[in-house]
Amino acid sequence: MRIHVTDIIDSDVLREDVFNSYGLHILSKNTVLHSKEISKLIQHSIEYIEILDRSSIINSSLEDLDMLERTLESTATPKWVPHMKPLYDSVVQNVKEMFDSAREHNKIDTDKAAAEFEPLIQNLVLERDVVSLLLLLNNSDSYTYQHSVQVGMLSYYIANWIGLSNEQSTKVGNAGFLHDIGKCKIDPQVLNKPEKLTAEEFEEIKRHTLYGYEIIRNSTGDHETALGALDHHERMNGSGYPHGKSGDEISLFGKIIAVADIYSAMISSRAYQKERDLLFVLKELYRLSFTELDPIITHAFIAHMIPNFIGKRVQLNDGRTGMIVMTHPTEYFSPLIQVDSEFIDLTQERTLDIIHVYF
Repeated sequence: MRIHVTDIIDSDVLREDVFNSYGLHILSKNTVLHSKEISKLIQHSIEYIEILDRSSIINSSLEDLDMLERTLESTATPKWVPHMKPLYDSVVQNVKEMFDSAREHNKIDTDKAAAEFEPLIQNLVLERDVVSLLLLLNNSDSYTYQHSVQVGMLSYYIANWIGLSNEQSTKVGNAGFLHDIGKCKIDPQVLNKPEKLTAEEFEEIKRHTLYGYEIIRNSTGDHETALGALDHHERMNGSGYPHGKSGDEISLFGKIIAVADIYSAMISSRAYQKERDLLFVLKELYRLSFTELDPIITHAFIAHMIPNFIGKRVQLNDGRTGMIVMTHPTEYFSPLIQVDSEFIDLTQERTLDIIHVYF
């Protein structure tokens, strides 16, 4: 349903993402429109938008309406956290049980695993603020199992973002959940060692990709899912393991999971003892996209993550704090910042940089 912005009714819902005349992302699909969002559309000279049919919204269940409101732009307080947390915790527990089963039997019930992951996958469809979602769900307990769940979630998103069908994206997500299953065969003292690993210990850690491939192949004939476990530490320049594959030798599932795996590891409390800026993490992925990670997949991931920073408070390297009000479609790390009544375009002010994002 196409309407003029002056005809918007409070609680109308966007049918499509909205971009301004410069191609900059303004609001996300499924955003519920209130005065703040309407004002933003007018500020960016947006005249017409596509909204969901109002009669279908009125007839929707309350649960559906609640899910439609789960967007960064329309909810300052994430109402979806109480709903998502039990699902997330349940899947983390299921992953732990799968690790235990794989350790004992060298195989897992993949149909049961997919069924257990399905409710979480279904809810990921409407979760647009991925950055906040992972931060709010993340904690320092059960790192290995939480990491597996986060990589599954991110792999699902990335697959969607690069244009795979929802069926194929769900399959990639399931592969992401299982990517580290081979770690069940690694000595826990080595796996959880806080100090630097010896050369022999690192060689043992590297074998988790081979163990994972074997476990998944023993459990199912699905070669793609097994390759996700085998290839997620391979690198485009041939510097990865276990086989030193490069370029197109690496499976698509492996390339997608590699990006999700690195991002999840870098934002976790396990990876860094001190808080790291999330833009730093994305910048590091961007750097790796020219050497180790698939550039198309990595840039798609960054391009879809960056709009989640709109509305976040930031600190600049000159000491000032402001808010990100607009992101750039190609210069990912140079958004438009509002500091008091001043707007600062970091694509023009090259001496300025964001040094911290507040969550």
